[in-house]
Amino acid sequence: MSKDKKDSANVFARIKNMTDTNLLFSITIVIFFAMYIGAMLLQGGAFLRGQTFLNLLNANGCLIILACGLSLVMITGGIDISVGGVTALVCMSCAVYLDKHNGSVVGALVIAILIGLFFGVVQGFLVAYLDIQPFIVTLAGMFFARGMTTIVNNKPFNVAHKGFVKLKGTRIRIPYMGSYNVRGIYVDAYIEIGVVVALVTVALLFVVLRWTKLGRNFYAVGGNANSALMLGINVKRTKFLSHLICGLLAGIGGFVYFMHVGSGSASHAAGMEMNAIASSIIGGTLLTGGVGNIIGTLFGVLSLGTIQNIVSNAGFDEAWWTGITIALMLCVFLVIQSVVISKKKSI
Repeated sequence: MSKDKKDSANVFARIKNMTDTNLLFSITIVIFFAMYIGAMLLQGGAFLRGQTFLNLLNANGCLIILACGLSLVMITGGIDISVGGVTALVCMSCAVYLDKHNGSVVGALVIAILIGLFFGVVQGFLVAYLDIQPFIVTLAGMFFARGMTTIVNNKPFNVAHKGFVKLKGTRIRIPYMGSYNVRGIYVDAYIEIGVVVALVTVALLFVVLRWTKLGRNFYAVGGNANSALMLGINVKRTKFLSHLICGLLAGIGGFVYFMHVGSGSASHAAGMEMNAIASSIIGGTLLTGGVGNIIGTLFGVLSLGTIQNIVSNAGFDEAWWTGITIALMLCVFLVIQSVVISKKKSI
């Protein structure tokens, strides 16, 4: 056998030994870095500054949290399209509480968490214990959340609460990633508080999925619910918990989004549930369940943000170009995942 054939055989052997989760995660990582490095080489400019990368995190802190919740539900074989509506409801409720009722920031955070838990409990119960299709349940949840947002307040407004404005303006400085502005003054790079919350969420869910019994149950239920039941896993409770955690993360993500935009509006987070699903898929989570990686989901969000920046910097500022590019990108990832997994199984 020639050296090239031996090398090829070794590569395929390594691929076959990888789990589907790790394989799809590796594909996501490679494609993200290829895109970002390509943008640095071909477009240069902003992509050469550290703050540009950090702005991907600043702009997508909420999306990272929502996508993590979606990944958890999708790993169990479900779906949740209500998270965007929940985010809007959280923003409006917190805004009204702070400005109209002179509430506290802590109280607003509690409201956000309670809203998320409410949707998680109700939708989880309907899906897990009444066996209603998760798409139908969460579709109803999406309409309900959007409707309630308008009922709470039908006019958008910026929050003037002093404590909240101070929190919103808080920045965490990142050393060695700053750059010089047009006046030649060095400006430190920074991240928002919401980014820290998002990264902590990613870390916690990564630990849960990788090293806890509950995490193994999520994968088992998504892989084959009947087999999981035969192994003594409480399938209904596992599905319920996945929706409960997703709802909780939607509440937390909604508050992170609220800290980023600083306002309440019925149009907030429009379409964000689709971006969260797309990010999860790009990150290597399969809609069929049983396969997914939270770190991959993080890079899925970053990939989505990177391609949007590339399109914008190329001069295609119209919204439809972004949508078309995301659709093409999603199709490319789906095809790559399908081809690689099929090739892996045929080895």
